[in-house]
Amino acid sequence: MAITNLNNVHLTAAQVTAATTALSGLETALAVVNVNLSAEDRQRYGSINEQNKLLVNKTMDYHNNQPALQTPHVNWVEFANDFTSRNNMESMISRLESLVTRLKNAKVLHDYDNYQAALDDYAYTNFMAGTATPGYETKMTELKQFFSKRSTASATTPPTV
Repeated sequence: MAITNLNNVHLTAAQVTAATTALSGLETALAVVNVNLSAEDRQRYGSINEQNKLLVNKTMDYHNNQPALQTPHVNWVEFANDFTSRNNMESMISRLESLVTRLKNAKVLHDYDNYQAALDDYAYTNFMAGTATPGYETKMTELKQFFSKRSTASATTPPTV
């Protein structure tokens, strides 16, 4: 017998509304930094790797602690603004990625529970269709389309009664 109801924690309507409102607020707050890059632009500008981040961090360290050694050809105010923005965005991205992972994990469990319940319902529908109870044969025919004729995985095999 399959394990079911792996996640019995459900958001209330008020919690869904609060989360949706918070996401809308976040989208609004971050709209000013939204930039659409083409695939070519993304490839051209890319993301600096860890070694290059160390270079940027060390350059910022020299800028802050030994400004006499910095080139006059760099706009250091903009460099510092970019540095701060990059750090802020990296922190936000990390938190958002963690949140996305947790939401995906919860969704996986709800998906699994729904699928197992649907399989149980299909098995019951097959049984009831065999008893000629009105409506079940039509339901069985409509649900049967979701199961392949030749099953290679037990997850897609309708349960037998």
